[in-house]
Amino acid sequence: MPGGGRYPSVKRVIDEQGLHTVCIEARCPNIGECFGNGTATFLILGDVCTRNCRYCAVTSGVPALPDAGEPDRVAEAVRRLELVHAVITSVTRDDLPDGGASHFTAVIERIRELGCRCGIELLVPDFSGSMERSMDAIAARRPDVLNHNIEVAGPLYEALRPMGSYGASLRLLRHASSAGLRVKSGFMVGFGETMEDIRRTLDDLRMTGCEHVTIGQYLQSRRENYPVARYYTQEEFQQIAAAAGEAGFPVVQCGPLVRSSYHAAAHAAGCGRDAVQAR
Repeated sequence: MPGGGRYPSVKRVIDEQGLHTVCIEARCPNIGECFGNGTATFLILGDVCTRNCRYCAVTSGVPALPDAGEPDRVAEAVRRLELVHAVITSVTRDDLPDGGASHFTAVIERIRELGCRCGIELLVPDFSGSMERSMDAIAARRPDVLNHNIEVAGPLYEALRPMGSYGASLRLLRHASSAGLRVKSGFMVGFGETMEDIRRTLDDLRMTGCEHVTIGQYLQSRRENYPVARYYTQEEFQQIAAAAGEAGFPVVQCGPLVRSSYHAAAHAAGCGRDAVQAR
């Protein structure tokens, strides 16, 4: 059971500020390590997603209206935790005209207004219906890293992400890269994809200008979720990491428990150098 190190103080700050984290809502297996080290990934725009991806542990349904005070509370939590690198993500909000982009920009502005001298990494949804407008607003605030997960290999989108679009996600990454942002993405394996599917997905991501890729093992976190087709061995993860290097990624995190914001601060600082990790 998680609880060592700074875990209690991180949990207390999150609870006192009335915030959500993807660490808790998505049942991340690394929560003990990350909270224990004093870090967390904030989940904004509530904890109810308008999508229903078949692998995700986050609750889906009809979300409440955005909380106008949430950006201030996130910034205060960043200040109190003395983060050197803050990772902000959200549920997907297809019900909002801008997909929630204005909430992301408000969080960036509040963090900087408090004088927090930390890197800011945004892990954004695909902003379906408002991609260019939403991404232009975010790019204008110059986050240090723009992350958007491709989530699964391309051929599995119809089965696993029926409300998503592989092509749209690639366009978002390309748009962010064209705006001069440092771009990151990631996906999970274990759904039944082939090595050729993985290589093609890596090539597609690299062609967008994406510099940093995270690849981890899918774990079935709820009984009703998509079943695990297979567990990859450590040697196979090494092979995937090598394929990512061959595709031209400067920064690769690849291993069973790797997730999109795992060790984000260290790897943001390591962008541009070989930082292959298998865990």
